[in-house]
Amino acid sequence: MSLEETLRTLSMDYLNLLINGQAFSDVTFSVEGRLVHAHRCILAARSLYFRKFFCGPDPPSGLDPSGSRIVPVGSPGSRTNVIPVNSVGYEVFLLLLQFLYSGQVSILPPKHEPRPNCGERGCWHTHCTSAVDLALDTLAAARYFGVEQLALLTQKQLATMVEKASIEDVMKVLVASRKQDMHQLWTTCSHLVAKSGLPPEVLAKHLPIDVVAKIEELRLKSSLARRSLMPHHHHHHDLTTAADIEDQKIRRMRRALDSSDVELVKLMVMGEGLNLDEALALHYAVEHCSREVVKALLELGAADVNYPAGPAGKTPLHIAAEMVSPDMVAVLLDHHADPNVRTVDGITPLDILRTLTSDFLFKGAVPGLAHIEPNKLRLCLELVQSAALVLSREEGNSANAPTSAPIYPPMNEEHNSNSSGGNLGYLNLDSRLVYLNLGAAATGSGHQMRSRMDGDDESSHGSQRHDPSMYHHPHEF
Repeated sequence: MSLEETLRTLSMDYLNLLINGQAFSDVTFSVEGRLVHAHRCILAARSLYFRKFFCGPDPPSGLDPSGSRIVPVGSPGSRTNVIPVNSVGYEVFLLLLQFLYSGQVSILPPKHEPRPNCGERGCWHTHCTSAVDLALDTLAAARYFGVEQLALLTQKQLATMVEKASIEDVMKVLVASRKQDMHQLWTTCSHLVAKSGLPPEVLAKHLPIDVVAKIEELRLKSSLARRSLMPHHHHHHDLTTAADIEDQKIRRMRRALDSSDVELVKLMVMGEGLNLDEALALHYAVEHCSREVVKALLELGAADVNYPAGPAGKTPLHIAAEMVSPDMVAVLLDHHADPNVRTVDGITPLDILRTLTSDFLFKGAVPGLAHIEPNKLRLCLELVQSAALVLSREEGNSANAPTSAPIYPPMNEEHNSNSSGGNLGYLNLDSRLVYLNLGAAATGSGHQMRSRMDGDDESSHGSQRHDPSMYHHPHEF
């Protein structure tokens, strides 16, 4: 057995003493109404605080050496004082004891566990507010009980967290690092806050005035250093620097969206003048984030839901249609996305869904969407068609959408004969697409339907069908 394995076994053996509760225990603590059994010799050997508490003439504050009540512990007839702990919470006290017993501990909350300060479902708690709060409480407890190794371990953990944490949490760590006199953590956090671009009046709501002054001093030094490195006769350096700053903002915005931190995006809009449309925030959120993030972003009121992106001029609804995502389509339509908006090539979200449905029915597959779900495709089509009809009714376009007509026209010859000649094939195909069972059409019944529709629709609809490949390239904003 190697030395490393021997030390690991020793660590686990000691930790098992703590886990087994009353086994060989000679001291009991009461933390937030819950009993914690421990061993005086281990605590005294690992912590100067506990050594003074158990053996010194003047025990330190934080624990009540006399005990507030007596409960039976150990063998029948034996009685031991229960020592109340008022300085830290139960979870943090257990983390402290785990480190004292084993020399190692995970300061992160359990993955996916519901936490009071984290509203994200299924969060990994690596840099959310709940994880930062637990680390800060552990840092304070480690300093209070004089466990310097745990304090250093927690400081290292916090330095990793703040790189991805929200700016509000970074400011909390900044204040704590100043109070705990941790210079390295202070330096890391102060530079992150300085780079955030938040104006002094916003910082003053979260930080002491003297800390805000130091942040502004850092910004001034950073600005002077950049200017000294830039040749004054080269104007394009200024343009490059401005572009780099914008790129940094966009990268930070995307990190915030990835971690569902819409509040940070709001601060960037208010404090840094971030333009959500130019940063394609809504397009990015639709493609990479959850429905809740997209909804929160729309509710900020700073993003145009119909903003056309890139040379193709796609809106977020075009992206949602290409993804065949009913959740995204619904939330965008709820916030007044235009179902009739067109790209540079004249394509609407409805055109995209019609083409996807046609490909699925006639070819049994959709380019770029190998695992498409028929029900989702049908739901997306119905949502966008319904929204388009409602919009046309509101605009009073009785010629294209009479109020007495159903949303999905019936499939019969009489109805088709009443349609104009130019739209006959298109309307006939649209009606069939909605009523067909997409799942069945992809299997056996799809072959029968394909052969039946090839003859009577191809000639009339072929001139109006768009090339499906134009929708299924990687999303070009």
